[in-house]
Amino acid sequence: MSEFDAASAAVQAALDAGARYADARVMHRRYESMGARNGEIEALSQNESVGLGVRALVGSGWGFYAAAELDDAAARTAGARAAAIAEASAAVPGPPAALVPATAVVDSWASGCRVDPLAVPLADKGDLLVRATQLMRDYGADQAAGTYQIWDTRKWFVSSEGHRIDQHIRECGGGIHATSIGETESQRRSYPSFRGQYGTRGWELIDELDFLAHAPRVAEESRALLTAPFCPEGETALILGGEQMSLQIHESVGHAIELDRILGWEAAYAGTSWLDLNQLGSLRYGSELMNITIDPTIPGALGSFGYDDEGTPAAARDAVRDGRWVGVLAGRDSAAVAGLGYGGSVRADGWARLPMVRMTNVGLEPGPHTLEEIIANTDDGILMDFNRSWSIDDRRLNFQFGCEIGWEIKNGQRGRMLRNPTYTGIGPRFWNSMDMLSSESIAWGTPNCGKGQPSQIGHTGHPAAPARFTNVRVGVRG
Repeated sequence: MSEFDAASAAVQAALDAGARYADARVMHRRYESMGARNGEIEALSQNESVGLGVRALVGSGWGFYAAAELDDAAARTAGARAAAIAEASAAVPGPPAALVPATAVVDSWASGCRVDPLAVPLADKGDLLVRATQLMRDYGADQAAGTYQIWDTRKWFVSSEGHRIDQHIRECGGGIHATSIGETESQRRSYPSFRGQYGTRGWELIDELDFLAHAPRVAEESRALLTAPFCPEGETALILGGEQMSLQIHESVGHAIELDRILGWEAAYAGTSWLDLNQLGSLRYGSELMNITIDPTIPGALGSFGYDDEGTPAAARDAVRDGRWVGVLAGRDSAAVAGLGYGGSVRADGWARLPMVRMTNVGLEPGPHTLEEIIANTDDGILMDFNRSWSIDDRRLNFQFGCEIGWEIKNGQRGRMLRNPTYTGIGPRFWNSMDMLSSESIAWGTPNCGKGQPSQIGHTGHPAAPARFTNVRVGVRG
C-alpha cells in the first residue's frame, strides 16, 4: 500500500475507535554524515528510517502511537492504539482541548536543491574534508577537523479534516575548525561557524562555503589567539557579529516565544519562558530597531518547509515589531488555549516522535548600516563573534555567552585581537540597548536544537546581522 494509504488507514482506525480528530504522518528519512581529522577520514554514518506516527484526540486528551510497518493491519492498529491512549489521557482532568480552524489542503511541496547531496560521490566528499583538515595542519593547527551532514526527508500527511500533503525536504551543511594548544589552554577557530552552516539546500551550499579557501586563516587565527591579550572586564559598547547574533536570537528570543513554554506545557528540558501572554502586544522587548520575524518561507533557510506537521501552510508573521512583542510560535492546540488564531510551528524530528512547538526561521530583520560603519561610529568597544559557550536560565532571561574571538575597537578602528571574550546580560535590557544594526544579514542554520522528553533534535534557521549594544558587561570569568 502507498504511504498515503497507510496514513489514511491509521486516521480512519482512530476515528472508528472514538477519536474526534486524528492525523497521521508517514516519514522516510535518509541521513549521511562524514568527519575527518588531521587529514584522515575518521567517521562515516549512513542510515535510513521509515515509519508512521498517528495522533488522536478524544475529549481533551491526546494519544500518539508509532509503527515501523506500513501495511494495513499495522496502520490500523496504530490508529486504534493512539485513540485508546487519548481516551486514557482524557480521564485526567484538564482544560478543554480545541484546535484553531484549518482549511483542508491537498498539495505537494519540495525544498530547493541544485545538487543532490546524496548523489555526490563519497570519494569527492571525503577528499574535500581530508584536504581542508590537512591544510589547517599545514598552517599551524594542532588539531584540525571537518564534517558534513545530509538529511533527505519525505513526509506524507493525512488528517481527519481532509489534509493530504506530501513534502520532500533536503537539508545539507557542514564546517571546519582548527585547534591550537598552548601551555595552559587551547584556542579554537571555526568556519563558517562553531557548528557549521546548514540550509534546506543541496551540495551547492558546501561548494559555496569553500572550506579550502578559509582553512589557512582559521588555523592561523587559532594559533594567534594563544598569545592574544585577554578580553578586558567592564561595561562597554558591544558589537556582535552575525554568527553570534544568530545564537543570541535563538536562545533569548526563539525559545522564549515558544507558546508551549509560555503556557507551562514544556518545562522539563531547558525550562519555560519569562513572557506573560497578558503582555502580548504591549511588552517592550527591545529597542525600535528590533524586528523579529517567524518565517518558514525563506528559500534555503534551515527552518523552511511547505507545511508543518499539523498540515498548516508555512506563513511569515511578526514576533517583535518595532521592539514590541506581538507574536509567538504556536501549534493549533496551544494557540486555541491562548485565544490566538494561528499555529504553523509544530514539527517532530522523526516518525516515532510526537510533534511539538518548534522554532522555524526566527530572525532579526536587517538595519541600515554596514558592520564597518558600526565600527567607524564606535569610539570604545569590543567586537565579538563565533560562539564558544552559552548559558541561559530556565526562563530564558539571564544569559552569558563566550565567543571564539574578539577585537578591540578604539576611535572607530578595529584593533588588537582579544582572547576568551565573554558578555552577559538580561534579555529585555540587552535588546533595549541595541542602537545600531547592520544590513548584512545571513540566515544561519542550527541543526541541533534540543527540546522535549524524549529529546528531539530540531532544525532551525536564524537570519541575523551584526549589531551594536550599549553598556554591556564583558570579560566575565567564572
